[in-house]
Amino acid sequence: SVTIWQAAAPQSSQMFALVGALILIPIIIAYTIVSYWVFRDKVRVGDEGYH
Repeated sequence: SVTIWQAAAPQSSQMFALVGALILIPIIIAYTIVSYWVFRDKVRVGDEGYH
């Protein structure tokens, strides 16, 4: 049988993934907010081309 500690990735790999997530997630959230802000009120229900 394998314990969770034996199956886990090395600490250096986990830190690499954590640092990457801490950098990329705020960028993705900021990009999403800016996208919604830029395209607000561009398409309304009932407009031609609205799906």
